[in-house]
Amino acid sequence: MRVLITGGAGFIGSHTADRLLDEGHQVRVLDALLPPVHADRRFPEHLLARGVEWIDGDVRDRSAWETALDGVDAVYHLAAYQDYLPDFSTFFTTNTASTALLYEVLVARGQRPQRVVVASSQAVYGEGAYRCLDCGGDEVLRLRARSVERLDRGDWELRCPRCGAVPVPDWTDESEVSPHNSYAISKYGQELAALALGERYGIPTVALRYSIVQGSRQSFRNAYSGILRIFAQRVLNGQPPVCYEDGSQLRDYVSVHDVVRANRLVLEDERAVGQALNVGGGRRVSILDYARLVGECAGVEVTPEVPGAYRAGDTRHVLSAIGRLEQLGWRPEVPLRDVIQEYLDWAVAQPDFIDGTAEADLRMRSLGTVRQSTSARTS
Repeated sequence: MRVLITGGAGFIGSHTADRLLDEGHQVRVLDALLPPVHADRRFPEHLLARGVEWIDGDVRDRSAWETALDGVDAVYHLAAYQDYLPDFSTFFTTNTASTALLYEVLVARGQRPQRVVVASSQAVYGEGAYRCLDCGGDEVLRLRARSVERLDRGDWELRCPRCGAVPVPDWTDESEVSPHNSYAISKYGQELAALALGERYGIPTVALRYSIVQGSRQSFRNAYSGILRIFAQRVLNGQPPVCYEDGSQLRDYVSVHDVVRANRLVLEDERAVGQALNVGGGRRVSILDYARLVGECAGVEVTPEVPGAYRAGDTRHVLSAIGRLEQLGWRPEVPLRDVIQEYLDWAVAQPDFIDGTAEADLRMRSLGTVRQSTSARTS
Protein backbone atom coordinates (compact mmCIF):
# COMPACT_ATOMS: atom_id res chain seq x y z
CA MET A 1 0.00 0.00 0.00
CA ARG A 2 0.90 3.66 -0.24
CA VAL A 3 0.42 4.97 3.30
CA LEU A 4 0.29 8.60 4.45
CA ILE A 5 1.56 9.35 7.95
CA THR A 6 0.92 12.84 9.30
CA GLY A 7 3.54 13.75 11.87
CA GLY A 8 5.68 11.02 10.38
CA ALA A 9 8.93 12.79 11.25
CA GLY A 10 8.05 12.57 14.93
CA PHE A 11 8.31 9.96 17.62
CA ILE A 12 5.51 7.47 16.94
CA GLY A 13 5.27 8.42 13.28
CA SER A 14 8.90 7.65 12.41
CA HIS A 15 8.78 4.26 14.12
CA THR A 16 5.53 3.45 12.30
CA ALA A 17 7.13 4.48 9.02
CA ASP A 18 10.06 2.13 9.66
CA ARG A 19 7.72 -0.80 10.25
CA LEU A 20 5.74 -0.13 7.08
CA LEU A 21 8.91 0.23 5.02
CA ASP A 22 10.23 -3.04 6.43
CA GLU A 23 7.08 -4.70 5.09
CA GLY A 24 7.49 -3.22 1.63
CA HIS A 25 4.86 -0.46 1.76
CA GLN A 26 5.38 2.98 0.28
CA VAL A 27 5.35 5.77 2.86
CA ARG A 28 4.51 9.42 2.41
CA VAL A 29 4.88 11.84 5.33
CA LEU A 30 3.07 15.12 5.86
CA ASP A 31 4.95 17.08 8.52
CA ALA A 32 5.57 20.80 9.06
CA LEU A 33 8.51 20.13 11.42
CA LEU A 34 7.29 22.73 13.90
CA PRO A 35 9.22 23.70 17.03
CA PRO A 36 9.85 22.97 19.82
CA VAL A 37 9.85 19.26 18.89
CA HIS A 38 11.59 19.94 15.56
CA ALA A 39 13.75 22.88 16.58
CA ASP A 40 16.19 22.41 13.69
CA ARG A 41 13.50 21.60 11.07
CA ARG A 42 15.43 18.59 9.84
CA PHE A 43 13.52 15.65 8.41
CA PRO A 44 14.94 12.30 9.64
CA GLU A 45 17.70 11.43 7.20
CA HIS A 46 17.27 7.69 7.64
CA LEU A 47 13.68 7.94 6.39
CA LEU A 48 14.70 9.94 3.32
CA ALA A 49 17.42 7.36 2.65
CA ARG A 50 14.78 4.63 2.75
CA GLY A 51 12.68 6.36 0.10
CA VAL A 52 10.07 8.13 2.23
CA GLU A 53 8.34 10.96 0.39
CA TRP A 54 8.17 14.07 2.58
CA ILE A 55 5.62 16.81 2.06
CA ASP A 56 6.47 19.92 4.04
CA GLY A 57 3.02 21.06 5.09
CA ASP A 58 0.69 21.74 7.99
CA VAL A 59 -2.35 19.56 8.76
CA ARG A 60 -4.33 22.77 9.32
CA ASP A 61 -3.85 23.66 5.65
CA ARG A 62 -6.34 22.27 3.12
CA SER A 63 -3.88 22.43 0.24
CA ALA A 64 -1.40 20.31 2.22
CA TRP A 65 -4.04 17.60 2.66
CA GLU A 66 -5.00 17.74 -1.02
CA THR A 67 -1.41 17.11 -2.04
CA ALA A 68 -0.67 14.51 0.61
CA LEU A 69 -3.79 12.41 -0.02
CA ASP A 70 -3.19 11.87 -3.73
CA GLY A 71 -3.13 8.15 -4.46
CA VAL A 72 -2.87 6.92 -0.88
CA ASP A 73 -4.48 3.68 0.30
CA ALA A 74 -4.40 4.38 4.04
CA VAL A 75 -3.82 7.25 6.46
CA TYR A 76 -2.29 7.43 9.93
CA HIS A 77 -3.21 10.83 11.33
CA LEU A 78 -0.60 11.12 14.09
CA ALA A 79 0.27 14.82 13.90
CA ALA A 80 -0.79 16.50 17.13
CA TYR A 81 -0.21 19.37 19.51
CA GLN A 82 0.39 18.31 23.11
CA ASP A 83 1.39 20.67 25.86
CA TYR A 84 0.32 22.18 29.18
CA LEU A 85 0.41 25.79 28.01
CA PRO A 86 -2.72 27.98 27.84
CA ASP A 87 -2.73 28.50 24.05
CA PHE A 88 -6.09 26.73 23.95
CA SER A 89 -7.01 27.32 20.32
CA THR A 90 -3.85 25.60 19.09
CA PHE A 91 -5.04 22.29 20.53
CA PHE A 92 -8.33 22.46 18.65
CA THR A 93 -7.01 23.71 15.32
CA THR A 94 -4.17 21.18 15.26
CA ASN A 95 -5.94 18.15 16.70
CA THR A 96 -9.68 18.53 16.02
CA ALA A 97 -10.05 20.85 13.04
CA SER A 98 -7.29 19.09 11.10
CA THR A 99 -9.19 15.82 11.43
CA ALA A 100 -12.40 17.38 10.16
CA LEU A 101 -10.38 18.81 7.27
CA LEU A 102 -8.98 15.37 6.44
CA TYR A 103 -12.49 13.96 6.00
CA GLU A 104 -13.69 17.11 4.25
CA VAL A 105 -11.05 16.66 1.57
CA LEU A 106 -11.65 12.91 1.26
CA VAL A 107 -15.40 13.35 0.86
CA ALA A 108 -15.06 16.27 -1.59
CA ARG A 109 -12.82 14.13 -3.79
CA GLY A 110 -14.83 10.95 -3.46
CA GLN A 111 -11.72 9.23 -2.09
CA ARG A 112 -12.18 6.17 0.13
CA PRO A 113 -8.95 4.91 1.72
CA GLN A 114 -8.87 1.34 2.96
CA ARG A 115 -8.25 2.67 6.48
CA VAL A 116 -7.85 5.87 8.47
CA VAL A 117 -6.22 5.50 11.90
CA VAL A 118 -6.32 8.54 14.18
CA ALA A 119 -4.19 8.97 17.28
CA SER A 120 -6.36 9.70 20.28
CA SER A 121 -5.20 9.65 23.89
CA GLN A 122 -5.72 8.18 27.33
CA ALA A 123 -6.20 11.81 28.37
CA VAL A 124 -9.83 11.67 27.17
CA TYR A 125 -10.73 9.81 30.38
CA GLY A 126 -9.73 12.62 32.70
CA GLU A 127 -9.73 10.84 36.00
CA GLY A 128 -9.62 7.09 35.54
CA ALA A 129 -11.92 4.50 37.06
CA TYR A 130 -11.98 3.91 40.81
CA ARG A 131 -13.59 1.60 43.35
CA CYS A 132 -14.37 2.47 46.95
CA LEU A 133 -13.46 -0.47 49.15
CA ASP A 134 -15.20 1.12 52.14
CA CYS A 135 -18.45 0.94 50.16
CA GLY A 136 -17.85 -2.68 49.12
CA GLY A 137 -15.88 -2.06 45.93
CA ASP A 138 -18.63 -3.35 43.63
CA GLU A 139 -19.37 -0.11 41.80
CA VAL A 140 -17.01 1.54 39.34
CA LEU A 141 -16.66 5.23 40.16
CA ARG A 142 -15.93 7.89 37.55
CA LEU A 143 -15.06 11.00 39.53
CA ARG A 144 -14.82 14.65 38.59
CA ALA A 145 -11.54 16.50 38.27
CA ARG A 146 -10.06 17.98 41.41
CA SER A 147 -10.65 21.68 42.01
CA VAL A 148 -7.81 24.19 41.99
CA GLU A 149 -8.75 25.11 45.56
CA ARG A 150 -8.11 21.55 46.72
CA LEU A 151 -4.87 21.29 44.81
CA ASP A 152 -3.69 24.61 46.23
CA ARG A 153 -4.10 23.04 49.68
CA GLY A 154 -2.14 19.96 48.63
CA ASP A 155 -5.27 17.79 48.92
CA TRP A 156 -4.24 15.43 46.15
CA GLU A 157 -6.53 12.41 46.50
CA LEU A 158 -10.06 12.05 45.20
CA ARG A 159 -12.84 11.07 47.59
CA CYS A 160 -15.79 8.71 47.38
CA PRO A 161 -18.90 10.87 46.95
CA ARG A 162 -20.84 8.65 49.36
CA CYS A 163 -18.55 7.98 52.29
CA GLY A 164 -15.61 10.35 51.78
CA ALA A 165 -12.98 7.59 51.78
CA VAL A 166 -10.07 7.57 49.33
CA PRO A 167 -11.01 5.13 46.52
CA VAL A 168 -8.50 2.83 44.82
CA PRO A 169 -7.61 3.26 41.14
CA ASP A 170 -9.02 0.62 38.77
CA TRP A 171 -8.34 -0.18 35.13
CA THR A 172 -10.27 2.20 32.87
CA ASP A 173 -12.06 0.74 29.85
CA GLU A 174 -13.29 2.59 26.77
CA SER A 175 -16.92 2.96 27.89
CA GLU A 176 -16.89 6.45 29.41
CA VAL A 177 -14.82 9.60 28.96
CA SER A 178 -14.50 12.87 30.89
CA PRO A 179 -11.78 15.06 29.35
CA HIS A 180 -10.89 18.06 31.49
CA ASN A 181 -8.03 19.92 29.82
CA SER A 182 -7.58 21.45 26.38
CA TYR A 183 -5.50 18.62 24.98
CA ALA A 184 -7.90 15.95 26.18
CA ILE A 185 -11.00 17.75 24.91
CA SER A 186 -9.39 18.33 21.51
CA LYS A 187 -8.40 14.66 21.20
CA TYR A 188 -11.88 13.48 22.10
CA GLY A 189 -13.31 15.88 19.55
CA GLN A 190 -10.87 14.42 17.03
CA GLU A 191 -11.95 10.84 17.56
CA LEU A 192 -15.67 11.76 17.62
CA ALA A 193 -15.30 13.52 14.27
CA ALA A 194 -13.24 10.72 12.74
CA LEU A 195 -15.49 7.86 13.82
CA ALA A 196 -18.74 9.64 12.99
CA LEU A 197 -17.62 10.95 9.59
CA GLY A 198 -15.92 7.67 8.78
CA GLU A 199 -19.14 5.76 9.40
CA ARG A 200 -21.33 8.23 7.54
CA TYR A 201 -19.17 8.36 4.41
CA GLY A 202 -17.97 4.78 4.27
CA ILE A 203 -14.35 5.45 5.27
CA PRO A 204 -13.15 2.63 7.59
CA THR A 205 -11.78 4.43 10.64
CA VAL A 206 -10.12 3.44 13.92
CA ALA A 207 -9.18 5.64 16.89
CA LEU A 208 -6.36 4.48 19.15
CA ARG A 209 -6.23 5.91 22.67
CA TYR A 210 -2.54 5.74 23.48
CA SER A 211 -1.37 5.65 27.07
CA ILE A 212 1.99 7.29 27.87
CA VAL A 213 4.15 6.18 24.93
CA GLN A 214 7.91 6.01 25.43
CA GLY A 215 11.10 5.03 23.65
CA SER A 216 13.89 6.28 21.43
CA ARG A 217 13.40 9.38 19.24
CA GLN A 218 11.09 10.98 21.80
CA SER A 219 12.01 14.63 21.57
CA PHE A 220 13.80 16.14 24.52
CA ARG A 221 13.42 19.66 23.14
CA ASN A 222 9.85 19.85 24.38
CA ALA A 223 10.27 19.56 28.14
CA TYR A 224 6.70 20.44 28.99
CA SER A 225 5.37 16.91 28.88
CA GLY A 226 6.68 13.35 28.83
CA ILE A 227 7.91 11.89 32.09
CA LEU A 228 10.77 9.87 30.59
CA ARG A 229 12.40 12.74 28.74
CA ILE A 230 11.97 15.07 31.74
CA PHE A 231 13.45 12.62 34.24
CA ALA A 232 16.20 11.56 31.82
CA GLN A 233 17.24 15.17 31.29
CA ARG A 234 17.53 15.66 35.03
CA VAL A 235 19.25 12.38 35.92
CA LEU A 236 21.74 12.38 33.05
CA ASN A 237 22.75 15.93 33.91
CA GLY A 238 23.35 15.19 37.59
CA GLN A 239 20.07 16.57 38.90
CA PRO A 240 17.32 14.79 40.88
CA PRO A 241 13.97 14.17 39.17
CA VAL A 242 11.20 16.54 40.31
CA CYS A 243 7.82 14.91 40.99
CA TYR A 244 4.60 16.90 40.99
CA GLU A 245 2.00 16.55 43.77
CA ASP A 246 3.27 13.86 46.16
CA GLY A 247 4.64 11.53 43.49
CA SER A 248 2.07 8.82 44.23
CA GLN A 249 0.12 9.31 41.00
CA LEU A 250 -0.35 6.04 39.12
CA ARG A 251 0.10 5.75 35.36
CA ASP A 252 0.67 3.01 32.79
CA TYR A 253 3.43 3.29 30.21
CA VAL A 254 3.73 1.59 26.85
CA SER A 255 6.68 1.12 24.51
CA VAL A 256 6.60 2.82 21.12
CA HIS A 257 7.36 -0.59 19.60
CA ASP A 258 4.19 -2.03 21.13
CA VAL A 259 2.27 1.00 19.85
CA VAL A 260 3.61 0.41 16.34
CA ARG A 261 2.40 -3.19 16.53
CA ALA A 262 -1.06 -1.89 17.48
CA ASN A 263 -0.96 0.63 14.64
CA ARG A 264 -0.07 -2.12 12.23
CA LEU A 265 -2.77 -4.50 13.51
CA VAL A 266 -5.68 -2.11 13.05
CA LEU A 267 -4.54 -1.18 9.56
CA GLU A 268 -5.95 -4.46 8.27
CA ASP A 269 -8.09 -6.03 11.01
CA GLU A 270 -11.72 -5.28 10.11
CA ARG A 271 -12.84 -5.94 13.69
CA ALA A 272 -11.20 -2.68 14.76
CA VAL A 273 -13.18 -0.47 12.38
CA GLY A 274 -15.49 2.02 14.07
CA GLN A 275 -13.90 1.57 17.47
CA ALA A 276 -11.87 3.64 19.91
CA LEU A 277 -9.35 1.26 21.48
CA ASN A 278 -6.97 1.65 24.40
CA VAL A 279 -3.28 1.00 23.74
CA GLY A 280 -1.66 0.69 27.17
CA GLY A 281 1.23 -0.94 28.94
CA GLY A 282 -0.76 -3.16 31.30
CA ARG A 283 1.23 -2.05 34.36
CA ARG A 284 0.64 0.46 37.15
CA VAL A 285 3.64 2.53 38.24
CA SER A 286 3.83 5.52 40.57
CA ILE A 287 5.70 8.64 39.56
CA LEU A 288 8.16 8.18 42.42
CA ASP A 289 8.87 4.57 41.46
CA TYR A 290 9.34 5.64 37.88
CA ALA A 291 11.87 8.29 38.91
CA ARG A 292 13.85 5.73 40.88
CA LEU A 293 13.78 3.29 37.96
CA VAL A 294 15.18 5.93 35.61
CA GLY A 295 18.01 6.43 38.09
CA GLU A 296 18.68 2.69 38.29
CA CYS A 297 18.81 2.36 34.52
CA ALA A 298 21.20 5.32 34.34
CA GLY A 299 23.38 3.84 37.06
CA VAL A 300 22.75 6.82 39.32
CA GLU A 301 21.41 6.82 42.87
CA VAL A 302 18.66 9.42 42.94
CA THR A 303 16.41 10.90 45.59
CA PRO A 304 13.46 12.49 43.79
CA GLU A 305 12.41 15.98 44.84
CA VAL A 306 8.78 16.48 45.86
CA PRO A 307 8.32 20.24 46.28
CA GLY A 308 4.52 20.20 46.44
CA ALA A 309 3.98 21.74 43.02
CA TYR A 310 1.25 20.61 40.63
CA ARG A 311 0.21 21.06 37.02
CA ALA A 312 -3.23 22.51 36.49
CA GLY A 313 -5.40 20.01 34.62
CA ASP A 314 -3.42 16.91 35.59
CA THR A 315 -5.14 13.65 36.41
CA ARG A 316 -4.54 11.97 39.77
CA HIS A 317 -4.59 8.35 38.59
CA VAL A 318 -5.39 6.74 35.23
CA LEU A 319 -4.69 3.21 34.02
CA SER A 320 -5.94 1.97 30.64
CA ALA A 321 -7.64 -1.40 30.35
CA ILE A 322 -6.48 -3.14 27.18
CA GLY A 323 -8.93 -6.03 26.96
CA ARG A 324 -10.55 -4.95 23.68
CA LEU A 325 -7.25 -4.77 21.84
CA GLU A 326 -6.11 -8.02 23.43
CA GLN A 327 -9.17 -9.68 21.90
CA LEU A 328 -7.73 -8.73 18.50
CA GLY A 329 -4.48 -10.54 19.33
CA TRP A 330 -2.36 -7.67 20.63
CA ARG A 331 -0.72 -7.24 23.99
CA PRO A 332 2.27 -5.21 25.27
CA GLU A 333 5.56 -7.09 25.13
CA VAL A 334 8.41 -4.67 25.97
CA PRO A 335 9.33 -4.48 29.70
CA LEU A 336 9.36 -0.99 31.22
CA ARG A 337 13.04 -1.24 32.19
CA ASP A 338 13.89 -1.97 28.54
CA VAL A 339 11.83 1.01 27.42
CA ILE A 340 13.72 3.34 29.73
CA GLN A 341 17.12 1.89 28.87
CA GLU A 342 16.48 2.30 25.14
CA TYR A 343 15.62 5.95 25.60
CA LEU A 344 18.63 6.67 27.82
CA ASP A 345 21.01 4.99 25.37
CA TRP A 346 19.54 7.03 22.53
CA ALA A 347 19.50 10.31 24.45
CA VAL A 348 23.15 10.28 25.52
CA ALA A 349 24.17 9.67 21.89
CA GLN A 350 22.49 12.89 20.72
CA PRO A 351 24.95 15.79 20.31
CA ASP A 352 22.45 18.42 21.49
CA PHE A 353 21.13 16.61 24.56
CA ILE A 354 20.68 19.21 27.32
CA ASP A 355 18.64 19.71 30.47
CA GLY A 356 15.89 22.18 29.61
CA THR A 357 13.60 21.32 32.51
CA ALA A 358 14.42 24.35 34.69
CA GLU A 359 13.62 26.77 31.87
CA ALA A 360 10.40 24.91 31.08
CA ASP A 361 9.36 24.92 34.74
CA LEU A 362 9.92 28.66 35.03
CA ARG A 363 7.85 29.32 31.93
CA MET A 364 4.98 27.11 33.07
CA ARG A 365 4.98 28.76 36.49
CA SER A 366 4.89 32.22 34.90
CA LEU A 367 1.84 31.15 32.89
CA GLY A 368 0.09 29.55 35.88
CA THR A 369 0.32 26.06 34.40
CA VAL A 370 2.53 24.86 37.24
CA ARG A 371 1.49 26.09 40.68
CA GLN A 372 2.69 25.68 44.22
CA SER A 373 0.48 24.22 46.95
CA THR A 374 0.39 25.87 50.35
CA SER A 375 1.29 22.59 52.04
CA ALA A 376 4.53 22.15 50.08
CA ARG A 377 6.90 19.49 51.29
CA THR A 378 10.26 18.29 50.07
CA SER A 379 11.47 14.70 50.33
